[in-house]
Amino acid sequence: MKALAIATTTLALFAAGNALAGPTCAPSKEGWKPEADFKKDLQAQGYQIKTFKVTKGNCYEIYGHDKAGKKVEIYFDPVSGKPVKSQ
Repeated sequence: MKALAIATTTLALFAAGNALAGPTCAPSKEGWKPEADFKKDLQAQGYQIKTFKVTKGNCYEIYGHDKAGKKVEIYFDPVSGKPVKSQ
């Protein structure tokens, strides 16, 4: 019974960790739009960027506000520039 509880807890923690992980965007950095250019493009679209970073999954991720002033967390494909996940 104790082994079943441990296995269930382990599976639940693994599933929770995967749910929190960001998406995977690019297998390598080949063809990426430069960070500075990408930020300028986002700002031209009305985004106010508080934090800009590269994720472990090779995505560009921003925290900030959209043009309507709404808080955003968005992952972008650094090659195509398209959003792949937002919260």
